[in-house]
Amino acid sequence: MATISHTETVTVPREQRARRVHRARVPGQKPFAPLRVVAFVILALLAIGWLLPFLWALATAFKTETDAASGDPSWIGASGPTTEAFAAILAQGNVYLWALNSLWTSLAVTVITLAISSLAAYAFSRLDFTGRRWLFALIIASIVVPPQVLIIPLFYEMLAFDMIDTHWGLILPQVVAPAMVFILKKFFDAIPIELEDAARVDGAGRLRIFWSIVLPLSRPILASVAIFVFIAAWNNFLWPFLVINDTTLMTLPVGLQTVISAYGVQYAQVMAQAVLAALPLIIVFIIFQKQIVKGVATSGFGGQ
Repeated sequence: MATISHTETVTVPREQRARRVHRARVPGQKPFAPLRVVAFVILALLAIGWLLPFLWALATAFKTETDAASGDPSWIGASGPTTEAFAAILAQGNVYLWALNSLWTSLAVTVITLAISSLAAYAFSRLDFTGRRWLFALIIASIVVPPQVLIIPLFYEMLAFDMIDTHWGLILPQVVAPAMVFILKKFFDAIPIELEDAARVDGAGRLRIFWSIVLPLSRPILASVAIFVFIAAWNNFLWPFLVINDTTLMTLPVGLQTVISAYGVQYAQVMAQAVLAALPLIIVFIIFQKQIVKGVATSGFGGQ
């Protein structure tokens, strides 16, 4: 009995200590659980409020034109779900060609923007040249300039170079992204300089260091920037609308506007257009959402 008593007096404190250690290791644990519940409810409501317009557009796209124009607030029309609006959109225009044009131009804008922005950001981060601070301040200041202000000068520039109604006239004005230069520069600043010094001792030059060391370490932020640029290029409507008149060169957002019926506003078709234009971006975001979160968290804006 003495042995059993001794075992119990030794075992119980160990279990308690184990529980205390386990509780201390829980990441993100807050002392006030009710506050976390309130925060979760608020965030859930905000998420639902953000999703409601898209869900309503999706529901309207699967209605008949009669049900969509009836003013009935129900999510499902009286005639039931139908794909008539999507069939009408696909039958009236070159949707597949426009989608291919959007994909090609968005990929080209993304690749060129990454190349230009990463090289510029690395120069601002590592090189010390005359006027470096003033030039970087000018780039930061250009972030606040609305793109619409540059529409007329860019149009006359493309007109002078005979790039109207060409893919390059559509692509080149979109490859300058001062915000991306700033984000990449902040990330490059956090890379230890000792890694580059060691490579320089082994005889590596600037470009070799940039290609073999800096870029591999910057994959999360590069993926994040690439996704942001791709989404912006895909959604761009104003510039492609002004510079492209040939229907075979139109991007998807511009081309879809040409198939609007002449019989007034067709609500189901309008919502079907919005869903078709947004669907590729939703797929891209779902596939690469981890890279987006990781890139933002390591870009210098996550409190690091």
